[in-house]
Amino acid sequence: MKLAERELDDLIGRLKGISKVARRDGAEPGRPDVAEGAAENTAENAAEHGEFVPQAPKSLDDVGIPEALVEALVLKFLLRRGTVAGRAIAEQVAIPFSVLEPLLARLKSGQIVAHRSTSGIGDYLYQLTERGIDVAKHHLHQGTYFGAVPVPLEDYLRSVEAQSVKRHRPTVANVVSSFDDLGLDPLLLNQIGQALDAGKGFFLFGPPGNGKTTIAEHVSRVFGRSIWVPRALWIDGQLVRLFDPCNHIETPYTGTQQTIDRRWVHIRRPAIVVGGELVLESLDFVVDPKAGTCEAPLQMKSNGGTLVIDDFGRQRVTPGELLNRWIVPLDRGYDFLHLQDGKTIRMPFDQFLVFSTNLEPKELVDEAFLRRIPYKIEVRDPAESEFRGLLKQYSERYEIAFDGVACDHLIERHYRQPGRAFRRCHARDLIAQIHHFCRFNELPRALLPKHFDVAAANYFALAEGTSQALISIEDGCAAI
Repeated sequence: MKLAERELDDLIGRLKGISKVARRDGAEPGRPDVAEGAAENTAENAAEHGEFVPQAPKSLDDVGIPEALVEALVLKFLLRRGTVAGRAIAEQVAIPFSVLEPLLARLKSGQIVAHRSTSGIGDYLYQLTERGIDVAKHHLHQGTYFGAVPVPLEDYLRSVEAQSVKRHRPTVANVVSSFDDLGLDPLLLNQIGQALDAGKGFFLFGPPGNGKTTIAEHVSRVFGRSIWVPRALWIDGQLVRLFDPCNHIETPYTGTQQTIDRRWVHIRRPAIVVGGELVLESLDFVVDPKAGTCEAPLQMKSNGGTLVIDDFGRQRVTPGELLNRWIVPLDRGYDFLHLQDGKTIRMPFDQFLVFSTNLEPKELVDEAFLRRIPYKIEVRDPAESEFRGLLKQYSERYEIAFDGVACDHLIERHYRQPGRAFRRCHARDLIAQIHHFCRFNELPRALLPKHFDVAAANYFALAEGTSQALISIEDGCAAI
């Protein structure tokens, strides 16, 4: 055996060994905030390791935002809700009641608000006076937003630096454990690990149905399970909404809640996927004139995680235009965004940019662009042995006893004979179809050749006579 081949076999054996250890000792694959994630969420560990945990302000000065803005948010909330307890107002604007209380006292002294009655110990029910209603309507006319008080841009920049993906060097062990639930080929995992170690964006290309998007979504797991993001930012007099419940997934924080700045949200490291709907306009601040706010662009929402450009080449903007937009951010680690008043803001570009496509990269852009993204990783069709392994893996997930003979039948009849290529998604979807077939017909869940025939007929839209008629009512199908 040649030296290179021997070294390659040694590498594959090492990766497989690490994968077994990860399954035995690590958190459940694909489950965030278990084992590793739980440890990093504690306040004690965060302080010990210098991790970023936003601390609640102790005064209005600590809030870092003009007091007039806090006042406007309070008054707009009271205008919409009527009579509200002071602590409920503090909850709405996400700052401690002890910090907000002096402001409420000043509003009462100025005859902007009045006490309706007491509300528990040391609190009152507040309502607007006639003068207060006029002031609140003026603020509402300027913008309808009355959510959490925004965080100063400087605090956000510090948080991005403290939680940067660049602070985490990927290792073979955590790459294997982060992707363990996907059953990927060891050499593919090693290529991904190299790209992550380089800290550059990369291409994932290959035939559809082999999990390119899912692989890209797993990238963020390599760099820790969770980060903090502000609900909103205050940038040069403009309120920018950053937290996005459609793209950010909240996760519990197990440290001391009383000390946390509630203007921040604890989330899984983001893995934002955008497809053919992507346009250049969505890569800058989007103004909402009614709310009086801006929406942060996708690359800003994905800071600290991964931004996946899915089905690259199918967007309404050309691949060249899209890559040209990101040449500077990819090279230098920062981006330039534009506020409503035309001012340009330098913003960190701190995520892994992954381009997923069914086409070869050289078909999409020229060589000059390809040099900017040095890693092009092909996600190939699984070999027959891999495909069998995937069938077994998904059978276990659905608690169906694996049967090698039935798999032989599936592969011979529905892959070799018609010359059909294996796809990773086929294993998942065919086993799922067998599960639903058996459950609907009240049959024992089992891998049988005729069950695979039914699943294949449904899945591949077969027209050559393989259909659900293969299993008669006498064989156990429920009568319809």
